[in-house]
Amino acid sequence: MALPADNSPWPPPEWAEHYRRMRLDDAWYTGDPRRLGQAYQQAPPRERRWRLWGRRSTEHRQEQRDPRLHVPLPGDIAATSAALLFADMPSIKVEDEATQKRLDVLLDEGRVQQLLLSAAEQAAALSGVFLRTTWEEDVTSFPILTVMQPDAAMPEFRYGYLRAVSFWQELATGRSDIVFRHIERHERGRIVHVLYQGTADNVGRQVPLTEHPDTADLVTMLSSDGQSIPTGIKELTASYVPNLLPNRLHRTAPVGRSDYAAPLYDMFDSLDTVWTSWMRDIRLARARLIVPEQYLRDNGPGQGASFEDEREVYAALKIPPNEAGSTITLAQFGIRVAEHQASAEAIVRQAAQSAGYSAQSFGLEAKGGPITATESDSRDQRSLVTRSQKAGLWRHGIAEQLHVQLLLDQTLFGSQIRPERPNIEFGTGVAESMQSKATTLELLSRAGAVSTATKVKILHPEWDDTDARAEVTAILAETGAAAPDPVGTFPLAA
Repeated sequence: MALPADNSPWPPPEWAEHYRRMRLDDAWYTGDPRRLGQAYQQAPPRERRWRLWGRRSTEHRQEQRDPRLHVPLPGDIAATSAALLFADMPSIKVEDEATQKRLDVLLDEGRVQQLLLSAAEQAAALSGVFLRTTWEEDVTSFPILTVMQPDAAMPEFRYGYLRAVSFWQELATGRSDIVFRHIERHERGRIVHVLYQGTADNVGRQVPLTEHPDTADLVTMLSSDGQSIPTGIKELTASYVPNLLPNRLHRTAPVGRSDYAAPLYDMFDSLDTVWTSWMRDIRLARARLIVPEQYLRDNGPGQGASFEDEREVYAALKIPPNEAGSTITLAQFGIRVAEHQASAEAIVRQAAQSAGYSAQSFGLEAKGGPITATESDSRDQRSLVTRSQKAGLWRHGIAEQLHVQLLLDQTLFGSQIRPERPNIEFGTGVAESMQSKATTLELLSRAGAVSTATKVKILHPEWDDTDARAEVTAILAETGAAAPDPVGTFPLAA
C-alpha cells in the first residue's frame, strides 16, 4: 500500500490481525501482569476462556494482592534465541582493504553487535524486525544502523522481496481526542515523511510537518516536492528480517512467525497456573496458631483482641486442662513440592521443544550421570538447527543494510572507499573445549591426515597467517622436525 488515504480506518484493515497477534506476543514477552491481563481482556472470548490471565483482576478483593504470578519463560526464549545468534559477532568481510577498515569502524562505533543482540531478541518474540539505515550529522559522522519494530510498520512485498515500507509512530499531544501520526516511508532512492492528524481509530488528514515539534526539523531536509528526502542511492534504506518462515497463520504473506507461534500461549498460561498454585501452597502452609479466646489480649473498646506470640508467661487461667479449646494448636499444611516441580519442568521442556530449542539451553539437564562433550552437543542439536535457520535469514538483512551504510558513507559523508556488499558468516555456535580440540588433533595426527600448519589453525583460528607461520616454525624447531640446513651441514662450511 502507498500512504494511507485521508480519513481511512486505523490500523489499516489488512494489518489489523497482524498487530493484534503482535500485541499478545508483546504482552508475553514483556511479562508485565497488567499488560497480560489487558491483552486477554481485549482478545476474543475463545482465546481468554479458562485462562489464568483471562480472568478479571477485579475478581480478587481490592484489599488483597493479585495472587496470579508470572514465570518469564517467554522472555527467556527470546533472550536464548538472541544469544545463540549474536553472543559471538559473525564474521563480516569485504574484499577491498580500505573498505574493510572503514566497515570495522562503522561496526565498532555503531555498536552493531549490541544492536543485533537486541534486535534478535525482539524478532524472536514479535515475528521479525526491520533494519533501517539513517543519518543525523548532529549525532554521528557516519550512517547509523537502527532497528524498527514490526508492530509499527506496513511493509510492501513483491515476489517475497521488500519493495517499500512505511514506519509510523504516534506523537504526544496531551489530548485524548487528537492523535498525530508521523509516517516515514522508505522507497528506492528516497524517504518520504508525512504527518497525519486523526483519532485513535481513524488516520485523519495530512497536515504540514510543522504542525508538531517532533517533525518540524525535517522540513529543512526535504526536497522540492516538500515530502521526501533523496538518499542518492538506488538501494532501499530498510530491510526486513523474519524470525522464522513460514507464518503458519498467514501462509501467503511473506512475514515471519514468532517463537511463540506454535502456539505456546496455553503452555505459558499453564506454567503460570502451576507456579501460582505452588506459591499458594507455600502461602497457605505458613504456621498458624489457634489459641483459646482467653489467651487473647483485649485492646480496648472497638479495638478487638490480639495474641502476643512472643509472650512467655501467662497468668493462670481457670480452665480445666482437659477442656476443649484450652490449649494452643499449631496448624501447618504440607507443600506439594514434587508435584509442582515435575509439572513445571514438563511444561518448560515441551514449550522449549515447540519453540525449536533443546531443554538443555534453558538449564534443564537430562536425568543420569555425567555426560561427555559429544553427548552435550547432541542434546543441544535442536537449538543449533533453529539457530542455523535463523542465521540464514539474518545474513541477507545484515548484508543489505551494511552495504547501504557504505554507500551512504561514500555519498553523504565523503568516505574514500569502494562500497561492497559484505559477506556474512556465522560461526558454529558451539564453543569447543580445549580438551575436545586436543583429542581431535591427536586423532588426526595419528592418522597422518593433518599438517602442523593446519593443526595450528584449528587451535588458533583467530590468528593471521604471520602468527600461524611463526608458531609452526617454533613447533618444528622444538620437536626437531624442521628440515636441516644443507649449507650448515656441509663438511667445508667452517
